[in-house]
Amino acid sequence: MTKKILIAAVCVLVASVIAIITLCCFLPKSALPYEESTEAINNPDQGFYRPIYVRVKEDGATYNKNIVNASTQLYHLRIDISDFSAAVNGSADKPLTDKSLEDLNSLLSYLKEKEKNAVVRFAYDPSYGGAKDKEPAKEIILKHIQQVCPILNKYQATVTAIEAGLIGPWGEMHSSKIANAEYISPIIETFLTNTANLPVLVRTPKMIYNYLGIKLADIDGYEISATDKAYRLGLYNDGYLGSDSDLGTYTDREREIEFLSKQTNHLPYGGEVVIPNSPLHDIETCLPEMFKINLSYLNIEWNNQVIDKWKSTVYTAKCGDEKIYYGKTAFEYIQNRMGYRFVVTNSKLQYKDKFTANLTLKNLGFGNLNKTKYAKLLFVDGSGEVKLTKQVEDFTGAESVSYSADLNLAGGKYEVYLCLYGEEVDGKPTYALQFANKDIWNATLKANKLGEIEIK
Repeated sequence: MTKKILIAAVCVLVASVIAIITLCCFLPKSALPYEESTEAINNPDQGFYRPIYVRVKEDGATYNKNIVNASTQLYHLRIDISDFSAAVNGSADKPLTDKSLEDLNSLLSYLKEKEKNAVVRFAYDPSYGGAKDKEPAKEIILKHIQQVCPILNKYQATVTAIEAGLIGPWGEMHSSKIANAEYISPIIETFLTNTANLPVLVRTPKMIYNYLGIKLADIDGYEISATDKAYRLGLYNDGYLGSDSDLGTYTDREREIEFLSKQTNHLPYGGEVVIPNSPLHDIETCLPEMFKINLSYLNIEWNNQVIDKWKSTVYTAKCGDEKIYYGKTAFEYIQNRMGYRFVVTNSKLQYKDKFTANLTLKNLGFGNLNKTKYAKLLFVDGSGEVKLTKQVEDFTGAESVSYSADLNLAGGKYEVYLCLYGEEVDGKPTYALQFANKDIWNATLKANKLGEIEIK
């Protein structure tokens, strides 16, 4: 009898040990909110931007830092370098000075310090006042590009895109005598050659065709290889939704958007909405194309009448079947859809020989994640202290991801967080990505909660 009891006790003990060693910790589905929150999120590289006007002279650059605020993530740097053109200074075309370049670097450094993003555009239009034919000679334009690109390359996480600009009023690449392929194609080539990984955007699809050496008739089925530097060549649209052609942007809207969508699925696309009485920006009309073209960013200040129209228009069943937005404004919906917007729809945490997190995500945004994010798992104890950090595979925007790591943790309960970030500064993650689930974001850790585990 004693022997049987002993054997039974040993069996119970062995079973308990096996259970501990092979412990599987699952967070019940109800413990995480697996549906989208309608909260506005200032994720990197997207959203409604505010312009910052930068006046560059030989003795440096001036701009208003006070425009940078907590509620805006993205800024449009409208950089006036007209003082270096003979057509403006009345003397001679000149290279940019060391001081002007230092000040440009300081501005980008300031935005990086604040973890803000910038779309960058240069122009020879004095004070961005709408003047044409103010550009210097072609070789000086290309020299200016070569001067600024090393600075832009230093800020890969900060610079969302370069709008090639440089020609015409407001740098919108029209109206001036040199707004043609003879000038624009070399500008594209110089930007692409002298930048690394940064998107370069031009004003019309025709400028892309000219650079590629094709015509509108050739675009059906045309694709640019991921190994080609033109893979980084896209479009900014400052005539957005203004007319059937977007004020001359398109020749054949439907065909050209089909072509462009192959580029905008990995590049930013945005600009300014125009013409208040255009029916194209009616909420029931514009949403399908916003998804098709992967809309990333828009100017919050122009056209203000269109923005006000969206703020006073309601998202209804006529707009789509996303019921949580019924009764919300068109502005709220568009704001929440520009760029990427990831929602965790399922998470499974398991700990056997090693820890594994399997996540299912859904991207509800118009666009996609265009910059790969570094990823690390954080294990946080009951006091809120991070007890272990594990670097895992980079996040590219896939909707199904799995992370695993060996753990060396004392027994106890731990919250598990996933931090997805652009780069580290002084050991701290910056430009972190927030999922759009309710109550899983930890602003201090800059990480999303995945669940909890208990180690015995």
